[in-house]
Amino acid sequence: MFRMWGKLWKDNHLLKDTVICISDYSLSRTQMVFQSLEEICYQFDLGQPIWLDANIREFQRHDKTRFSQDSFVEEIDFDYLELQVIEE
Repeated sequence: MFRMWGKLWKDNHLLKDTVICISDYSLSRTQMVFQSLEEICYQFDLGQPIWLDANIREFQRHDKTRFSQDSFVEEIDFDYLELQVIEE
């Protein structure tokens, strides 16, 4: 089962978190990541962040990345959204 943990942080405090589980292995890993991100943003009532080059590199190396204000079109009321793959 693929599981991704989404967390909203502000001033080094965890505001919200959720874990998305996907068991459909007919999807590629990339599709699972994007589907998980979409579900996390839906649960947190956020617009989809833009994957910058730094986010892509960090996610490829560590299975973890942070989306700050630079990745969002609208204003956000938190410091960053953190994504982390916790199980594949």
